[in-house]
Order: sequence, then structure tokens, then C-alpha cells
Amino acid sequence: MRKAKNMGKHHILIAGAGGIGQASAIILSNYAGQNSQLFIGDRFIESAQRVCDRINNINGNNNCTAFSIPEEGLSEDFKSILNKCDIILDCLPGSQAPRMASYAKEYKLHYANLTEYVNETEQVTEIARTSDKGFVLQTGLAPGYINVLALHLFEKFTQQYEVDTVDLVDMKVGALSKHAQNPAYYAFTWSPIGVATEYVKNALVVEDFQTRIIPALSQTETILIDGVAYEDDYTSGGAADLPVALAGKTRNLRYKTLRYPGHYGWVKSILKSTPPDINKVDYLNQTMQSNIPLVEDDVVVVYAAVKGKDKDGVLRAIEKSIHVYPSQINSIRMRAIQTTTAAPLCQVALMLLEGKYKGPVFQSMLDAESFLNGPIVSSVFGKINFS
Repeated sequence: MRKAKNMGKHHILIAGAGGIGQASAIILSNYAGQNSQLFIGDRFIESAQRVCDRINNINGNNNCTAFSIPEEGLSEDFKSILNKCDIILDCLPGSQAPRMASYAKEYKLHYANLTEYVNETEQVTEIARTSDKGFVLQTGLAPGYINVLALHLFEKFTQQYEVDTVDLVDMKVGALSKHAQNPAYYAFTWSPIGVATEYVKNALVVEDFQTRIIPALSQTETILIDGVAYEDDYTSGGAADLPVALAGKTRNLRYKTLRYPGHYGWVKSILKSTPPDINKVDYLNQTMQSNIPLVEDDVVVVYAAVKGKDKDGVLRAIEKSIHVYPSQINSIRMRAIQTTTAAPLCQVALMLLEGKYKGPVFQSMLDAESFLNGPIVSSVFGKINFS
């Protein structure tokens, strides 16, 4: 029989010791402090150990333990840690999500992940259906924060203007460098394979009240946000469950990724030149890595808007834009993409540990005010006005 856990202290398993896993551990150790025991797992134990050493040195305790995650199956050490923990925060590649979710269900743990992968999300949803623990899906930046923000603006619009439906729910996010040179007009601030994947896989949208699947990068447009020109285009995964949650309530709904002007033209030229016997994601990933540098000095741009007519037929819009830059937590400098992705995950972890959710939980099902104005999320994105 599984041993009872120490209910006075949260035992949190973070799967993955990359940039987001590390950021999540640092944020949680800063916020929860002595009330949490962290377990950082990675297939490279050295990577997990480096994260724990940094955290333990800063906090002056041993509240972080590193362990190895085998590429397949469960080791005895991994089983022992699963038995101790209350929740899994999955920061591994999206392909691993069903595996980690199945462990969460077997060991009766809460679970939260970041992946925008649609097929894997559907698999995790099925795994979670009969669980009495909460499984929050796609809870990073996009999908994640942007969807909760957009849903809040939709509810604010319909209440303020006394209508039931709107013309457009618009979501845009860009993880950008501060500087960009031709021909790519881009620099990597996060996973190159993640970028390549979202450029190739299809996107989910709502057009004239109908949910549709359309090709990524099929409609490049220009937008000014706070006076700066960007281009945007459809990419996969960012809409999360809002096309379903707002079915019949918005004529159009879209998620598009922001880039500097000129980038998408360059990407489309690479995709067009992909040899017929080569996987497009792999070819684009390799080509981008050969031409685009990885940078630390980044900015994340978030934009959400709801447009429609009020009860008197006057066209209205409610918009919100946010810019997030690198910051320091416990003297550790983190890129904007790290904090904007990890903070929503950590906030959701605290919400799950309160025991308010069970089964599969999507962004539309979260308590928007508790999430958006929670202490961790608001420290990164700022407070949102709910009055």
C-alpha cells in the first residue's frame, strides 16, 4: 500500500531540467521556500544536479533533490520519488506527456504540462478522465496564459456591453530577441525544434462560428502593438480549448505568433525548398539552427483583444498588451521566455495542490482571477483589472 504523504509540506516533482524546468524550480523555491520539497528529474542526472545545487546553495538547505529519469520505464529511484510526491510538473518534450501523465495517474498525483502538441494533449485528456486528481493541460505561455487572458477579456466585453456574442477573439504572442538581422529577422530564445514544429503543424481557428483546421503560416499580416510593427501568422497549438469553450459565442477566433517583419517570408522559402523525401520539421529545424543564433537578451510580447458590437450596434474593442523582459529571481537571471512560461505552470501547481480540480482541466476551466492575479503570475505579467 502506498504510504501517506506529509500533508504539511508540498512534494513537487519537476520532470525536465532544461530552461523551463530550472525556472520552475527557482520560482517555486523562492515562493514556497521551506513549505516545499522539490525533486528535479532529467535523463541527464548532471543537469538535474546542477539545478538543485544552485537552489540549495541559495536557500541554504537541502530542499531540492536530483534524480535520473530513464528514457523508458521506471527505475526503483523514480518509483520511490513518485511515491513521495503530490504533483508532477512536466517540462519534458511534448512527446513525453502521455508517459508522464500515466505515471501521475498510477501514483495518484496531480499533473500539469506545457505542450502545445494536439495529439499528445488528447492522449493525456483520456488518461485523466477517470482520475480524482487534477490534470491541467497546456498551461505555459501560449497555450496557457494568453488563453486565460483572452477569455477574461471576452467575459469583460460581454458584461460591459451587454451582449452574448462577439465578432473576434484575437490572441498573439511573440518570444523575440531585442535585435534581429536579415535574412531571418529572428533569434532563438527557446527550443528550436518547438519553433519548427509550430510552423509546420496545423492551427485550430474559428471562422464564421465554425471551427476549422488551417495550415500554419497561411496568412501573414502586419500589426502595430504599442506603436511597434510586427508581423503575425497562424501557428499550431496556441488556441488551446477556446474554440470549443467559446463555440457559438464568437464569430472568429484566432491565435497567431508575432515576429519581426521579414521573418515569415524567409521561413516559407525554406519550407518551399524542403526536399520531398525529408521531414519538413527536421529540415526547417536544421536550417534555422545553422542560420539563427540563440540569445539571452529577449522580450516576450503578449496581445489579446476582443472586438464586436455593443447592444446599440456600436463597434467596440477591448485590448491588452504586455511586454516582459529578463529578470532576476534569487540573484539568478532568467530570460523572459523562461519566466513567462514557468510562472503559469507554477501558479497552476499551487492551485492544484489546493485540491479544487480533478480530471482533465483546460485553460477555460481555471478560475481566471485566481490565476491571472495569483502571486506568481502577477509578479511576471502584472495585475489584471477585474473591476
